[in-house]
Amino acid sequence: MKSSTRGTLAAVITCVAAAAGAATATPAAALGAVPVPVPLEGVENSLHVGLPKLGAELPVPMAGAPEGPRYAEGRLLPERVLPQLPVDGGLPGVHLRAPLPHVLGDGFDHAGVDTPASDLRTLAPGLSLDAPLTAPEADTLGLPVPGLPRAGLLAPALRTTPGANLAAGPGR
Repeated sequence: MKSSTRGTLAAVITCVAAAAGAATATPAAALGAVPVPVPLEGVENSLHVGLPKLGAELPVPMAGAPEGPRYAEGRLLPERVLPQLPVDGGLPGVHLRAPLPHVLGDGFDHAGVDTPASDLRTLAPGLSLDAPLTAPEADTLGLPVPGLPRAGLLAPALRTTPGANLAAGPGR
């Protein structure tokens, strides 16, 4: 077999292997949130005490596609010169479960706080401008009429619904 044929065959096999590996792997961006465990078992075993179980979820922000400019009748420039950029992400979540030495009574062995990761949708600020000239009009023989320039700021938006659970009960 020629060396060029072997090189082509090696390149094809490499591409197939990379595609197969990419198909089986799940990227962190597809998950929405990345779990972050805090390993405290080693300290717990070495000190022989009950330590809290702690973990977190960190969201992965994803930028969306901005709305394109909208052309309006009677304006020379589009309505949104600088469009708002949507960014979807989330608020981080925390899971904490701590042992209690029967402080609240015999039936309470642990206290826990659970704040799951919640969706967060934002829109970046945008800008709307209008030129100091009007659109050409038939009354002025197709010439634009001077006017006052107009500028507007499109306000940013933030939407989320956070939640939390606090629990105390039996069990470790």
